[in-house]
Amino acid sequence: MKKKLGILAIAALLSSGAYAASIDHIQTYTPEYLGNQAQNGMINKSSVYYNPAGLVHLDNGTYFHIGAQLAVGHEKMDYNGKEYKADLLQYIPTLALYSVRDERTIFWTFGGLGGGGDLEYKDGVAGTAVVPDILNGIVNKLKPALSLPGLNLPPELGVAIGNLKFTDNGSSAEGKSLYGQTTIGRAWKVNDKLSMSIAGRAVLGMKKLKGDINVKSSDPSLVEDLHADMDSDRTAWGLGAQIGFNYKATDRLNLAMRYDSRVKLNFKASGDENKAELKIPNLSDKPLAEIGFSGFYPEYADGTKTRRDLPAILALGASYKVTDRWTTAISGNYYFNKDAKMDRVAGTITIPNPLNTKESITLKGLEPEYDNGWEIALGNEYKLNEKWTLLGSVNYAHTGAKVSSYDDIEFALNSITVGAGLKYAPTDCDEWVFTMCHFFYDQESGHYNEKYAHYPTVANPEYDKSITAFGLAYTKKF
Repeated sequence: MKKKLGILAIAALLSSGAYAASIDHIQTYTPEYLGNQAQNGMINKSSVYYNPAGLVHLDNGTYFHIGAQLAVGHEKMDYNGKEYKADLLQYIPTLALYSVRDERTIFWTFGGLGGGGDLEYKDGVAGTAVVPDILNGIVNKLKPALSLPGLNLPPELGVAIGNLKFTDNGSSAEGKSLYGQTTIGRAWKVNDKLSMSIAGRAVLGMKKLKGDINVKSSDPSLVEDLHADMDSDRTAWGLGAQIGFNYKATDRLNLAMRYDSRVKLNFKASGDENKAELKIPNLSDKPLAEIGFSGFYPEYADGTKTRRDLPAILALGASYKVTDRWTTAISGNYYFNKDAKMDRVAGTITIPNPLNTKESITLKGLEPEYDNGWEIALGNEYKLNEKWTLLGSVNYAHTGAKVSSYDDIEFALNSITVGAGLKYAPTDCDEWVFTMCHFFYDQESGHYNEKYAHYPTVANPEYDKSITAFGLAYTKKF
């Protein structure tokens, strides 16, 4: 019990943003990133997250960094002419402590590493809306055979079955995905130009699916209204490593590289599920169909163990001081998604055929597929005076997620991000950062046209997001 309460307490702190640029990974480790997303080659107070090997070039001292981000917006899907939407209001904290002493640095960070926040769809999602359409498709398939002599059905019963219609009756769904991390490491100078860093990392992953499927029957005397529900949590712990290099080529040009290893995460699901049984009396003694969330999301079935790793990242960056006031930078991240195991399972629902034909009806999901992902960012910082600095940047992210990986609680869309911000340094030992950015996501179609190809009553969903984030950070040097 104490362990569970501890995990819940950590989760309250680590609720990471829904604005991931990769599949699960986020790069918004600090508020400063929102204003300048080309951080990989910079040397500043946020380098503890993006370029720890470069910390050795800061002034000697002990630095305490604290920050907070607030993301607002929505994620939505359109299915069969209806919009299903979840509003987002997500807080993300940042903490770091590092000590710079001559040629070596010790650092520690704590905060979000990935995930999609907490989203509640009060009117359901495409995955719940599709259930009555599947049932209507089954009825349509039965119609031609209801009048066969071998069934011995009263004519009025055959007509009643053929006229059955199913509609959604107040379904709902909530999904949560978050990854938190704590990292501790050391950086040191190899020579005046080259420095390197190594670190170890512990990661907590938490995912949740909670929902209700409520389907109304047009003839409750023949087929009762259907109800199914699930409340399931998946948790996993994992360890990773980090190595970084910084090369200060000249007083104006700086180059950096960081590699974050894959984090192996074995998730285990724990929760409750109630499935709905579709029965048509006088047609079959067996349920015509047993429908539950685990048929669509098998990884959430109680006791199920599945791997969903955080992929390795190769981060490259460069910054160049064009003038004494203007610094420009470029960053690139490459995500090794194909080397990670990421819930590559597909749910299956088997429907016994009550008409004694040779084959049952099987609904089999598509196995999620992923390519490697990448992103590139351009950033600029312009020093207005000794105290104020202006930030600006643009980022393009290609997640590598294929359409087969899209579902109601997770759909990684490609995006363009535009950010801006201000730095304020009232003294040599204090720095404030104020930032904001907006994520422009691609709108993408789902895969119901393949998954439910035999049911023309099922439409294909459309997925979309719109998110704006605001950041505030403070760094104190002692």
